[in-house]
Amino acid sequence: MCRWLAYSGSPILAEELLLKPTHSLIDQSLHSKLGVETTNGDGFGLGWYGEGEAPALFKSIEPAWNDQNLREVAGQIRTSLFFAHVRASTGTPVQRTNCHPFRYGRWMWMHNGGIAGFRHLKRDLEAAIDPELYPHIEGSTDSEVLFYLALTMGLMDDPPGAVERAVGFVEDVAARHRVMHPVQMTVATSDGASVWAFRYSSVGKSRSLFYSAEVATMRKLHPELPVLRLLGEESRLIVSEPLRDLPGAWHAVPESRWGVIRPDGDDEMHRFRPVSAPRLL
Repeated sequence: MCRWLAYSGSPILAEELLLKPTHSLIDQSLHSKLGVETTNGDGFGLGWYGEGEAPALFKSIEPAWNDQNLREVAGQIRTSLFFAHVRASTGTPVQRTNCHPFRYGRWMWMHNGGIAGFRHLKRDLEAAIDPELYPHIEGSTDSEVLFYLALTMGLMDDPPGAVERAVGFVEDVAARHRVMHPVQMTVATSDGASVWAFRYSSVGKSRSLFYSAEVATMRKLHPELPVLRLLGEESRLIVSEPLRDLPGAWHAVPESRWGVIRPDGDDEMHRFRPVSAPRLL
């Protein structure tokens, strides 16, 4: 599986959150505590919103803990919204196009988990992707196929509904192929303004996911942390694993939930309910 981090808030150097915390994402690439694998060394990716219309991506198949270029870049990128991901392959090749996050227009997407029996389901799943979107698929992962299914089903207009329809469709196709419990996922997606996060699995035992407490609360609990003085009140983190062992700083995302972080601080969390899409079968 994988580990990931999504940040939204006041502009900050990526290294402050990606490299400096005690249990940073780079540390998790080698010493994951809550992941299926301890080591996530099959590449990494960093995606951020800057001056351009579309987000920028920096990806490599090198292990994140051993890539000096990542450290150089993270010390220069100042952004108000970025994704970072360290990969542990579930069977697809270790290649740059299979590293997260994935991008389409202004949208980014990253995923921890997998689609069970993907080799047997792949043809049916890909056949449902909008023909105009299909040529933009670059890699061979189930994660990217799930992204393009969500785009096909309305991600740009209704992110929660689109992901519910995409997951429901995967489960419908899996049922036809007699694949049990096909979906395991924590997902983050963004349009450059808001960040949506999802925690769901067909079996009801999803991978770990946490969100940070309000910055004001964390400052009161942990005034010794300099990084908290760099964050505005609206800043939020969503992570596969907490970056530091800080009592009161992290909240677990409940099972089968989706949430959204907005720049104005009007955040929400709701039940995630896959929607069957038989018309596409």
